[in-house]
Amino acid sequence: MPADSSRDATYEKPVEVMSGWPMLFIGLALMLGAVVFVFVGPGLPPLRILGAALFEIFMVVMLTGLFSLQPNEARVLILFGSYKGTVRKSGFHWASPFYAHNRGKIPWGVSPPADPKAGGRVGAGGGIVYKPLKATISLRARNFNSDKLKVNDKRGNPVEIAAVIVWRVDDTAQAAFDVEDFESYVTVQSESAIRYIASAYAYDYGEDDEVTLRGGGDEVSHELKKELEKRLAKAGCVVDEARLTHLAYAPEIAHAMLRRQQAEAVIAARQKIVLGAVSMVDMALRELDVKQVVKLDEERKAAMVSNLLVVLCGTAEAAPVINTGTLYS
Repeated sequence: MPADSSRDATYEKPVEVMSGWPMLFIGLALMLGAVVFVFVGPGLPPLRILGAALFEIFMVVMLTGLFSLQPNEARVLILFGSYKGTVRKSGFHWASPFYAHNRGKIPWGVSPPADPKAGGRVGAGGGIVYKPLKATISLRARNFNSDKLKVNDKRGNPVEIAAVIVWRVDDTAQAAFDVEDFESYVTVQSESAIRYIASAYAYDYGEDDEVTLRGGGDEVSHELKKELEKRLAKAGCVVDEARLTHLAYAPEIAHAMLRRQQAEAVIAARQKIVLGAVSMVDMALRELDVKQVVKLDEERKAAMVSNLLVVLCGTAEAAPVINTGTLYS
């Protein structure tokens, strides 16, 4: 049977630690007392010096447990590979000096080969550079502005799309232990979610009431946020806002789509013009008939309708022609 991923998740455990100020003052006082002990303490001088040196080393080790947290910062406490809890309270603290300061390291890149001109050894190649993952995690809101991604929309048209995402860490244990590097995880999953949303909607001109990328801004942003929250939940991150910042056809079809938009705009304008012209002609015929200005037979009405439609629907200014005869001559 497939394993339930929720059983493998690590959830945050809040813990309280000591204030660092009492430990700092006590440690400094004891270290000073060890120095005084060398000169005025009982016993042989070599033994006093050895005892004071060992005590000084012990106090230095204990004082390495001091750490500080700024507002909206947290530190995960790891003791010999075991997660003991998370400190969220800002200020100056002391915890066991055996708590790890880093939670591992990941490959970050490759260092360039040594330059002989700068004193490097000839033939010395570059090595892998590792990035340490600190135990202190920022809880502040962060912006991720994606690159312009090229993806096919629902109709298969290539489009360029980009988005800005406001996110923050909510569960420090999941961010620290359920993914290798939660910042890289957010970057990759965000771009994947943007591609998924772009392929789920048409760029424009949807059928009936279909939501499109261009016209359904709020709804598309809402769906993008939902998709991001689902993908980033494993890393203990939440999404505060997600908005599209760039949306355009790909350059190879942009000109053709622009001509299509222009043609559809012209057709829509013509439809309105024709509807307006027909209503004006109908109103003119009814007013002439009601006020009995002139009586027109069907042939004259047809000629009048034709002339009015030419004048109202034409793109160029009409030039009137005076008829000195009759329609029947």
